[in-house]
Amino acid sequence: MKLEQGRGVIARYRDLLPISDKTPVISLAEGDTPLIYCRELSKRVGRGCDVFVKNEGVNPTGSFKDRGMTVAVSKAMERGAHALICASTGNTSASAAAYAARAGISCAVILPAGKIASGKLLQAFAYGAKIVAIEGNFDDALRIVRELGERGDFVIVNSINPDRIAGQKTAAFEIVDEIGDAPDYHLFPVGNAGNIMAYWNGYRGYHSQGRSRTLPVMLGFQAAGAAPFFHNRIIDRPETIASAIRIGNPASWKQARAAIEESRGAVDVVTDEEILDAQMWLARHEGIFVEPASAAAIAGFFKSCDSNEAVYSFRKIPEGSRIVCTVTGHGLKDPDVIMQRMKELKPVAATLDAVRRAIEL
Repeated sequence: MKLEQGRGVIARYRDLLPISDKTPVISLAEGDTPLIYCRELSKRVGRGCDVFVKNEGVNPTGSFKDRGMTVAVSKAMERGAHALICASTGNTSASAAAYAARAGISCAVILPAGKIASGKLLQAFAYGAKIVAIEGNFDDALRIVRELGERGDFVIVNSINPDRIAGQKTAAFEIVDEIGDAPDYHLFPVGNAGNIMAYWNGYRGYHSQGRSRTLPVMLGFQAAGAAPFFHNRIIDRPETIASAIRIGNPASWKQARAAIEESRGAVDVVTDEEILDAQMWLARHEGIFVEPASAAAIAGFFKSCDSNEAVYSFRKIPEGSRIVCTVTGHGLKDPDVIMQRMKELKPVAATLDAVRRAIEL
């Protein structure tokens, strides 16, 4: 007997996705991620506002990429694909490799040498991907992937694949289904920019069908050292501790810019220090552990609440506004930086008094 629980986004939203009766569904029961009311974040903004975190880090491979990958790989199999390929800063490689394994086909990953978080690289290896590290950045990797895709040997599963974006918009559907309408404001970390575009497509799709009454203001946050949207120019050598958004020439630049402008939103920047502080704060005050790239959305939220330099201030937003922050990946995906902050654990004697002193009781 097949279980109905954990059916995945295709089963739940088939009528809103490019899926036909001929599409073989490749799923790992992705989606249906928690929308968590955050009391301390709500206090931070005040004005009777409610703040929620959409925790995409609990998807099967630990990131939001799985939503799009199930649709992209299912459609690739429908068209007779034998191999997938992607460029990656980490999460895409893990997701592509997992869904390729599920489908029984091969996967090649092209990534910048020394720039991928260890947790993500280990995932791609474990799932059996063919990993190639290049002497260049993500943008160089994507250029090579595009060229290989044009030869017809591989199906590209980066966000330039429209099936990926179609799957990712299901997160917006879930939010509306849960709270009964679109939020007033939605905050995102921005790297390659496919996600902010996908959510906007999802919100607009539901709105056009009368499933929601309103549309949100879309706010994106980039790391200060990798902020092509904010500066409106390509960044040749992007640098940030948040490896998943270390991208200087986003593939979905034009579409994401349109989403931000249509929603009357904005793009702002946060520093690496602000990102790491937000990562720790979210874990210690709300119990949600995210990778640094995800924490860019939370750092951006703090900036919008507190800073006079914020591009979009929350100080005068309507009372009772509903705010959603999407966090895109689990903290264990990128543990290296936080491990460096931990103090060395020195053992104490196995006695009650020694332990009480150690925990300062």
